[in-house]
Amino acid sequence: MSFVIATDVGGTCTDTVIVSSNGEIHLGKVLSTPPNFAIGVIASVDNAAGKMGYPLAEVLAQATLFIHGSTVVDNTIITRSGAKTGLVTTKGFEDTLRVTRGAFGRWGGLNEAQIKHPVATDRAVPLAAFSATIGAAERVDYKGGVVEQLDEPEIRATLKNLIHHESLEAIAVCLLWSFKNSQHERFIRKIIEEIAPQCYVTLSSDIAPVPGEYERTSTTVINAYAGKVVRDYINDLEIKLREYNYSGPLLIMQGHGGLLNAEHAAERAVSLIECGPVAGLIGSQYIGARLEQDDIIAVDMGGTTSKVGVIRSQSLSLDDQPMVDRFHYSAPKVEVVSIGAGGGSLVSLEAGTNVPQVGPESAGSLPGPICYGNGGTVPTLTDVMLIIGYMAGDYFLGGQHKLDIEAAQNRFAKEIAEPLGLSVREAAAGIFRIACSQMSDLIHQITVERGLDPREFVLHAFGGTCPMLASTFAEELRVKKIVIPYTASVNCAFGMTTADVVHEFAETNIIALPTTANDIAAAFKPLLADAKKSLAADNFSSSESEYRCAVGMRYRLQVHELIVPIAGIPQDQAGVEKLMDDFEQLYEQRYGKGSAYKEAGMEITQCRVSAHGLMPRPALFSGSADNSKVDDAKITEREIFVEKSQSFAKADIYDFTKLQAGHVIRGPAVIHTPVTTIVIQEVQHATIDQYMNTVIEFS
Repeated sequence: MSFVIATDVGGTCTDTVIVSSNGEIHLGKVLSTPPNFAIGVIASVDNAAGKMGYPLAEVLAQATLFIHGSTVVDNTIITRSGAKTGLVTTKGFEDTLRVTRGAFGRWGGLNEAQIKHPVATDRAVPLAAFSATIGAAERVDYKGGVVEQLDEPEIRATLKNLIHHESLEAIAVCLLWSFKNSQHERFIRKIIEEIAPQCYVTLSSDIAPVPGEYERTSTTVINAYAGKVVRDYINDLEIKLREYNYSGPLLIMQGHGGLLNAEHAAERAVSLIECGPVAGLIGSQYIGARLEQDDIIAVDMGGTTSKVGVIRSQSLSLDDQPMVDRFHYSAPKVEVVSIGAGGGSLVSLEAGTNVPQVGPESAGSLPGPICYGNGGTVPTLTDVMLIIGYMAGDYFLGGQHKLDIEAAQNRFAKEIAEPLGLSVREAAAGIFRIACSQMSDLIHQITVERGLDPREFVLHAFGGTCPMLASTFAEELRVKKIVIPYTASVNCAFGMTTADVVHEFAETNIIALPTTANDIAAAFKPLLADAKKSLAADNFSSSESEYRCAVGMRYRLQVHELIVPIAGIPQDQAGVEKLMDDFEQLYEQRYGKGSAYKEAGMEITQCRVSAHGLMPRPALFSGSADNSKVDDAKITEREIFVEKSQSFAKADIYDFTKLQAGHVIRGPAVIHTPVTTIVIQEVQHATIDQYMNTVIEFS
């Protein structure tokens, strides 16, 4: 028997999905192990292997593919723990990172509470200090012509001085219009390799060959800042896997929704940003296709954050303005929106007002929630879930980790309930409602505010925390139904097993519209040639290769663009007109009915090609109904908070491992699974479908 293994390292837990060659899916979940996350990866695989009855080394020896996703880049940026980074730019543009996008840089990336105090806001401190930034005497024009040759003696002397005095570990090189002519950037890299071979170097012409001076510079600096961390992280993981007999390829999940081999991924750190949540979206896309669900709101609420993405007509949208922490970047990434709310989110009272708050700070996995018993002293949302009866001390992670409810109650009483003049249960129920409202607001942001009606969507709830809240906030949104995947809190790892190997190509081309179909085809020709070479190098046959095209478009004289997917490169004038119509439709969807203005004229700003090496997909586990009754899976009763009556009432408690396809559970009820907890509210019922997903509908 052979196996495909996928692992996802999150802020709190490390998840594993093992897919056997016979189609069986096995799940593993353990607490993450910062700073050495590789230890947690191996422990998580071991956890899943143990449930299969196999030794860890045997599973890894028989594995044909290992896929990995991680928050390593996100964490590196947020905690400012990357390499000491310098920046080389064109002379006269040394302030690019400090200027950002003008005034927007003062509040970009801040939460609502922070934005409310504009006087206190300021731009984020750049990842490359101004003292570590130098301007090179050189100039290339917008057509790629050399206006001023690079002054080699000057830049060599300046680099030596900079690297020595700043003790640099990484250098980002971003010169003006280098995406049209990269010779100066490449020459500078050659100099750095000669005088400081230990430095990690990123060129903007390699990592972000697109216009937009601030975004391109920011992207290059992010990649340099986190690049060495990612390279060392991937190397450590490869070594660890070899120690346990794994000899196959290692593929790394990317934020654009594809997989990349470890060697290439180690040089493209910026592409790992939010790769886990994106993988969860892809997992929902795959499950939705099998359930004949085209329009899906996918919600991932884990230990530290909540992420929401939208799938429309079985398609994902790229984010046209991606951001990590407070820094914009230019790299293809599937769009997700997020807030700092998860199981580990700290619960507190605002100083001076005593207004309860959930997040954005998190306890993480260490020390974690109070009930974990690992030294946590501040109440978290997980502690609240335990207090209101949704979680149970004996069933967390399949019984692997006991939860201390008494410690959680005592601390919550002192820190939250007593200052509010409420009982512990009343205060905990109020905190639960705040968390649900936060989720509703987040989903409104990516649906209603963009002209989408949640009532037309199915909601997929995954992550360790979301299945406990979804039955409440989804009913407020009036979605069609809720699907909690069998893979639930390891859905991001599962999504990786349904992804393709993907190489992204982009080239800046300013093409005024309308134009001829031949002009557009000519712009795509070199990109398609490079795309085909990349998949051939990865040993994908023509039948295993797929090419997806898109264009960046905008109205003339506008600065920002939208990414418009195209089913095929226009073959005639009708195709060109359809492209223009698609842009206007997307524009109005984003900015509101009537915002399109065709009379302003349109232009293509860049052409994009995604080369997909089609990977085999896992067969979803199909449960077979037997003669067991749903009551056979009932393990006890206990009081839980019931949203409809705003009170506590007895609920039936079920063991998921004893449920069968076709079983129906009526709320209020709780289902404990090995990887999450599912809450069914009053006047709702859940059905276990043929794939062992839990489908909640409103009675």
